[in-house]
Amino acid sequence: MFWTIVGWVVFGLIAGFIARAVVPGKDDIGLIMTIVLGIAGSVVGGWVLGFFTVGFNGFQPAGWIGSIIGAVIVLVVYNKVTGRKRRLRS
Repeated sequence: MFWTIVGWVVFGLIAGFIARAVVPGKDDIGLIMTIVLGIAGSVVGGWVLGFFTVGFNGFQPAGWIGSIIGAVIVLVVYNKVTGRKRRLRS
């Protein structure tokens, strides 16, 4: 059980960092929010990919690609809701 939680944290951290790198602009969120972003992205990615492939079957975490796509979706929604994303000025 302990290693499962550690795996989710590491998985969430990596997916969250990749999502933050993909979404343009500066993100002012810390390490814990990056982990939460990645874990939530895995859940959202599982729902989205499950909906378009095999049908929605409840909670299904996604693989790497689905988790990153889900984390990008979660990050964009988070930035829209909180208004935290600052636009880059040219």
